Order: sequence, then structure tokens, then C-alpha cells
Amino acid sequence: MIDIELIGEDDWQVVRDVRLRALRDSPLAFGSTLAREEGFREQHWRMRLRSSPWWVARRVRPSDGSVVGLVSMISEPGSTSDDRHVVGLWVEPDARREGVGTALLAAVVAAARAEEACTVSLWVADDNDAATGLYGRLGFVPTGERQPLPSSPGRSESRHEMQLG
Repeated sequence: MIDIELIGEDDWQVVRDVRLRALRDSPLAFGSTLAREEGFREQHWRMRLRSSPWWVARRVRPSDGSVVGLVSMISEPGSTSDDRHVVGLWVEPDARREGVGTALLAAVVAAARAEEACTVSLWVADDNDAATGLYGRLGFVPTGERQPLPSSPGRSESRHEMQLG
């Protein structure tokens, strides 16, 4: 069983630890790098949690409460005001294909709806077939927009969007 929890600024160490695990596990999946984020201080992590909502997925059974997933939602610069953007979705390798990613995305979609957003969008690396499959099953469709992956400009990513309504 998994519990999805919206966390606050005082949980900055949880976000830092999970985010750094994510960057170690999947360095090519994100728009940032491990080296960059290892240099962030407490103030930066707290600012991240103040500026956008973050959710973690915790194991309920076994009842160790370990965090096995993470996601955030932002208003992406350059997007319309009625779009909410998924950032930093990651699931611990031993928890993949157990519905953790689906549950984290459901939290984002619910929050986007509560803010009366019309769409939820995200960028996914072109070679990340598992993520592309998950997003497609949940109703995200490619928009046709493409760009170089910020952390690895020799690779590209595509934008996907889910209509809410």
C-alpha cells in the first residue's frame, strides 16, 4: 500500500534526499543534474517547497514509511495561466509498476482541477519508453512540441498534455 502526502517546507530534507536519489538513479531523465542539486543549501530546498506543491509516496506496508516516489507541480514559465506542469516525477526502482506513478500523477491532476486548470502538461525524454507509456495510459498526448533535454542537450524531449474537463 502507498500513501500520497503533500509535504511542506519543514520537510525539505525529505525532498532533498529523495530528489538526489532520483538524480542518482535516473540521471538522464531530468532537466537538472546531480552535481547541480547536491550544491543546493537548505534555503534553496525550502524555497522550492514554498513556491510549488510537492508530494511524496510513502509505503504503508511494510509500515516503515519509506518514501518511494516524488512529484511536483508548477505553473511553467511561458505556458498559459490555465496549465499546470508536472515536474520531477520519480519512483524508486523496486516500487515501479505498482501504481505509485499513477497515484502521484492523480494528486497533481486533483490539485490542478482544484485550481481550475484546463490542462496538465509535462516533458518526457524521447527514450523514456516506460514514462511515455504511463503518461499515455493516463490520457497525456504528445503536443508536437520538442526541445533539447536541458541536462543533456544531445538528447531531446517532447511535451505531453492532458485535457481536464
